[in-house]
Amino acid sequence: MKILQFCYKPPFPALDGGSMGMHYITEGLINKGHEVKVLSFHSKKHPCKVEKLPKEYVEKTHFETVFVDLDIKIFGALIAWLCGESYHVKRFINDQMKQKLAQILKAEEFDVIQVESIFLTPYLPIMRKLSKAKIILRAPNIEHKIWERIYKSTKTPFKRGYIKHLAMTLKYYELNHINDYDAVSPVTEVDAQYFKSQGLRKPCKGIPFGMNPPELLADVLEEKNTIFHIGSMNWHPNEQGIKWFLEECWDKIKQSTPNIEAYFAGRYMPQWLIDTNIEGVHIVGEVDDSIRFMTSKQIMVVPLLSGSGIRIKIIEAMSIGKTVIATTIAAEGIMYEDKKNILIANTPQEFADAIKYCVENPAECKQIGEEAYKLISEKYSNDEVVNQLLSLYEQIQ
Repeated sequence: MKILQFCYKPPFPALDGGSMGMHYITEGLINKGHEVKVLSFHSKKHPCKVEKLPKEYVEKTHFETVFVDLDIKIFGALIAWLCGESYHVKRFINDQMKQKLAQILKAEEFDVIQVESIFLTPYLPIMRKLSKAKIILRAPNIEHKIWERIYKSTKTPFKRGYIKHLAMTLKYYELNHINDYDAVSPVTEVDAQYFKSQGLRKPCKGIPFGMNPPELLADVLEEKNTIFHIGSMNWHPNEQGIKWFLEECWDKIKQSTPNIEAYFAGRYMPQWLIDTNIEGVHIVGEVDDSIRFMTSKQIMVVPLLSGSGIRIKIIEAMSIGKTVIATTIAAEGIMYEDKKNILIANTPQEFADAIKYCVENPAECKQIGEEAYKLISEKYSNDEVVNQLLSLYEQIQ
């Protein structure tokens, strides 16, 4: 089978959860003998220089990329507001990408085109005109749900009003175009059921993020009485969640577990976080090896208040046997069992109690991590996930 994978940002190198999700799909399809071509946007936020990528990757994926300026422009945002259009989507409309996509589709025939975000829907007319391929939307999130949750937690009146507008226009766009595809593959069954309840009539199956559990690092010692978070801080739900965690949860955590130390890693740390001067809080920033960093710490905390889809960093941490304490929103879509393979905490007191329990009961904490590892090994192997995706491909051929 010949597949065009159309990506909203570079899937490689896999520097964050979104890139990892796309890259593992690419790898899995190629490993099963299918031919994959990757066409990707890149931007200031997610830069990419093809000449700096490994030659092997470029050759096996026939990788091509087009730069698009995705920076927020006040005039463009205002026009979108006045016209009632989704500014999220409009930012991805780019003449150079239209030309590149048309050039590829005129030169090659594909069996499937996999579109990696609803934001790329404006390119469907070109695909329909120039290709007979079946077109599948892989939906890593229900995008408007993220912004609905952000809007509901925003206090400033003007900002709240604008974010509400973003959420409403994106919801209208997302739900009105979801049937333009031949099939839809959200990353959770929860998201699949939501799309169906909102009128999706095309084949739809929740197919999770898959990965190959990394080798355990025997040379890295775990620091006791440590919690950590890792994630790109240019994704608003991450920044929002960490701000809430430090402002609302940290004092309670230190009162109940005085010797706890917290480490925050990830790209694009905002200045307010870099400047944070709180006892026991360490801002690490970007790390070269996320697995090595996670292995060196004891407990992962994921205090998300908004978001959708599946949190890939949770899957990654669980795959190396880490105990994860997360909000219900953060763990949404993962096939977890609270208190068996994860700990759910939604309030400051619940985070404080869960962290105290893990520190005071190391054997039980380790057992939760071991159960997490079993869950990922059994349910989230990349081979199984790609098999499910291929089954969806075959369903619409």
